[in-house]
Amino acid sequence: MRKKKILIVDDDKLIRWSLNQKITEWDFEVFEAENGKSGLQLAEEEMPDLVMLDVKLPDKKGTDLLEDFKRNWPELPVVMMTAFGVIDDAVTAMRRRAYDFITKPIEDTKLQNTIKNALETASLKKEIAYFKEKEKKQFDLSQIVASSRKMHQVLEMIRKIANSEASVILLHGESGTGKDLLAQAIHYLSRRRNSSYLAINCSAIPENLLESELFGYEKGAFTDAKQQKKGLVELADEGTLFLDEISTLNLNLQAKLLRFLETHTFKRVGGLKDIKVAIRVISATNQDLEEAASKEKFRKDLFYRLNVCPVYIPPLRERTDDIMPLAEYFLSHFNMKFRKNIKDFDKEAQKLLLDYDWPGNVRELKNAIERTMIFEENSYISTRYLPIRSNKDSPLFPRVSPTNVLDKNLSLPEMEKELLIRALKKSDGNKTRAAKILSITRDTLRYKIKKFKINPKVLPS
Repeated sequence: MRKKKILIVDDDKLIRWSLNQKITEWDFEVFEAENGKSGLQLAEEEMPDLVMLDVKLPDKKGTDLLEDFKRNWPELPVVMMTAFGVIDDAVTAMRRRAYDFITKPIEDTKLQNTIKNALETASLKKEIAYFKEKEKKQFDLSQIVASSRKMHQVLEMIRKIANSEASVILLHGESGTGKDLLAQAIHYLSRRRNSSYLAINCSAIPENLLESELFGYEKGAFTDAKQQKKGLVELADEGTLFLDEISTLNLNLQAKLLRFLETHTFKRVGGLKDIKVAIRVISATNQDLEEAASKEKFRKDLFYRLNVCPVYIPPLRERTDDIMPLAEYFLSHFNMKFRKNIKDFDKEAQKLLLDYDWPGNVRELKNAIERTMIFEENSYISTRYLPIRSNKDSPLFPRVSPTNVLDKNLSLPEMEKELLIRALKKSDGNKTRAAKILSITRDTLRYKIKKFKINPKVLPS
């Protein structure tokens, strides 16, 4: 591990020698400069981790030299030193982003603590910057796999919305289509990227706790409120708040959310003061909010407020051009994760992936590829371990003659529903066994049960 480098810029030779002796004992590599010009030159050559800079130099004022350091190396911590402790100089130094301002003679403990804290702060800043940049790249639109025309249209819309000042956005689409990923892309493409991105699943929090999670509470607002707590709305100020499964909000909380979206102000639970914030709210739902509003299960006024910038994310079965690029992306991802070298999908596996309708969308596809790669021993993925069946070959679509269908007076969806009910009866309502009987996955069975509104506990006779 390399030693940290510290540059001392001071015109007093004795002070430089004294500081050099102490700092070298603490296992640092030290460089000395007697004026501003040589200080900048040494900084360029050695790239120090910290600069100790005197306020008074023969060729330049220390506070002006500080500006030069910060212009060339913005994240470099600079500690200003002076023998006089002049307040004006200290104020100027701090305004010009000096890390600290210390007076001579410098106590050993004070010096050691200042150096330690300055280097730790600089290291933490670098770490934060690294992870922010990593997050930004992770959610950049170029990282989203999309080959279909429909998804290219969606991504273009996302790009425009991210660059706009729109404060309310609604993402709607089936479960597993990637609404959370696109919400993060909107945030990291926007001017808010350096502020907080906070997310909450509205269906995962009990109704009586959700309001305090969103808006916070004051001390004493209820029995367990022993101290004030800021909610997500307040913590996301200047950033983005993502409200997943917005359709599950109760009507009372919908009214409070509407007021917040209209006024950009809110009160903590038990509070009297209005608090103003400037956040972007992205909501997501897999339900038809317009239909829910027409049935009075969702407030119409809130629906109209949320629906200012709607983005529809099509299901995977409507954009089959994306299936194989996504599958290949997940193949590469899990090759790295599981340290495997599976090259591709064989022709039968590709056909199966393209024939399946993916009720769980991209999430289901990812899980299917992950499961398959855990068990696959060959260089190519075959149908052997893929946990899906082609809809075209599935027993849900039996090969019967048109005459039989007409005789029974059943449409294809009605036949499908009847088969589901029979399988559930035969398995005594056990979904895993029913899925086995029908040679489909349990997720597909659940999707079909929901689609046909079948209650496995109360089956028709």
